[in-house]
Amino acid sequence: MLCSPDNSALQIHNLPGKPKPVNHLITLAELTKEQIYRLLINSAQHKYNVKCEGKPSSNPLGGKSVAMIFSKRSTRTRVATETATAYLGGHAMFLGSQDIQMGVNESLLDTSVVVSSMVDGIMARVGAHQEILELAKYSTVPVVNALTDKYHPTQILADLLTLHEARANDENYRAHLIHPEETLAGLRVAWVGDANNILHSLMVTLPKLGLHLSIATPANYHPDEDVLEIAKMEAAKSNTELTFTTNPLEAIQGADVIVTDTWVSMGQESEKAQRLKEFAGYQITMEMINKGKPNENWNFLHCLPRKPEEVDDEVFYSKNSLVFQEAENRKWTILAVFEALFVNGEFQA
Repeated sequence: MLCSPDNSALQIHNLPGKPKPVNHLITLAELTKEQIYRLLINSAQHKYNVKCEGKPSSNPLGGKSVAMIFSKRSTRTRVATETATAYLGGHAMFLGSQDIQMGVNESLLDTSVVVSSMVDGIMARVGAHQEILELAKYSTVPVVNALTDKYHPTQILADLLTLHEARANDENYRAHLIHPEETLAGLRVAWVGDANNILHSLMVTLPKLGLHLSIATPANYHPDEDVLEIAKMEAAKSNTELTFTTNPLEAIQGADVIVTDTWVSMGQESEKAQRLKEFAGYQITMEMINKGKPNENWNFLHCLPRKPEEVDDEVFYSKNSLVFQEAENRKWTILAVFEALFVNGEFQA
């Protein structure tokens, strides 16, 4: 509510809206490559500060609260969000689907107006992408997309930080001293799996940063058309390759990184039998990798939780796998996002 005379307060009450523009993180398609690089550098810096220097933060979120509106289960995102908020000196308030009225007795609009009036930032893990858009539309504080059925931007930041560290040969947490453009541009990433929110997020982000992306999905599984348009536009601007196939061996040929994810996302349980049938031959195995011939120092990523049908133990626990480093980096990248939005109010280049 604006602190102004006359009937301006009544106007806002009747038509909820933001008194001033608010920055959000809904998808990485909305950020410039320089802003993404800055988030990665800041993430690596915080990681170094804690791991090597034992430095506490200056508590920039002291006395402030972050609402965690989670309508879906979470392990990594929840732990990363709560620990990142605590490190910055704030209080994380978990609001699960059984804790609040959203979607039951209260609309998204009402929930957004009410919750944002009492907190300093919102981390929202919801279902349909339209839900995060509506939350952000009526929120008076920054909203961060913790996952929707269309995008998962904070996961991709963790993936990029992990690849940056690996290519910087970072064994002493000094990746903040090397610019990510030096390590990431030109990498070849192969996706083998479903056309889901992780793939969508990779498609709108990797070409922007100069990474090539080869995608293998079953014949009946295609990314959303609007996502494809963004990816093609970014690939054209950066002169990177964006290719599609139904053959996993073609996708991983010459790849530096192999990525997969669940074939049955939350809410798709009724489709499991059909999906397992249609994804036959898509399990990442050493046999597949040996036949597909990726580059010698290939790495494997998976956002977790992982099911055996998606990738076997030999690959998942191999020296090439970065899955647990990738999981930890959810904290450092979310920390950098919160610092940017909840402390500074904007993303900086």
